[in-house]
Amino acid sequence: MRNHFRKIIWGGHVKWSHRFDYTIMAFILLSMVTMSLETLPGISPSTILIFNGLELLIVIVFTAEYMLRIWTAEKPFKYIFSFIGIIDLIAIVPFWLATGINLQGARAFRLIRMIRVLKILRYMSALRRLEKAIRLVQEELIVFAILAAIIIFVTSVGIYQFEHEAQPEAFPSIPHSVWFSIVSLTAVGYGDVTPVTVGGKIFTSLILIIGLLIVAIPTALIVSGLTRAKVETELEIGNKPNSKLNGDPEIE
Repeated sequence: MRNHFRKIIWGGHVKWSHRFDYTIMAFILLSMVTMSLETLPGISPSTILIFNGLELLIVIVFTAEYMLRIWTAEKPFKYIFSFIGIIDLIAIVPFWLATGINLQGARAFRLIRMIRVLKILRYMSALRRLEKAIRLVQEELIVFAILAAIIIFVTSVGIYQFEHEAQPEAFPSIPHSVWFSIVSLTAVGYGDVTPVTVGGKIFTSLILIIGLLIVAIPTALIVSGLTRAKVETELEIGNKPNSKLNGDPEIE
């Protein structure tokens, strides 16, 4: 029986696997719709009761799915600690923890329900290629992250030196200047803080140029990783026509 349920849940059953997936996706969408409609003004008490009943039904279905996946997985702990496994857990834990708690204290906590929409990522094969691509270039990304942190620190020190005396309230310290550096390096430019000195303006111009590289380098690395991941996936499919069940975390 365990093997039979495993084929249904992890994608090995010709007839019922797709039905199971479509059912879970339908409940994900239902959860998003009810969460949105709950915020409408002037909702009647009877409608609220309907929404509460739907929420309970959704959580029961997601909880049953989570338990079944643990029961049917060849390596349960690998599923539990996988990205999708953690999302599946977060999708149900807030409701059960909020049960019995004062509604005013639980309302903000229940907003974590929006995490449920990430459950639908399980059914996107491109996401698995992205995850593999990140693993392929993770060392380069770590080096870049360290370099980006150094650049943020250096630019924070620089803009502080140029603007502190002219704008002591906007740049009271180096830690306060970090916000300006991050906003400038990412080319967001909220405009809440701007340089007024000539040196600060020139320095900010250099920051903006460096920011273009800050955005471009990780993008190029991930694109390169995606290309490599796609090639490796195609080779694996060609060499292993009878691969494991689709969606099993053991083949991610």
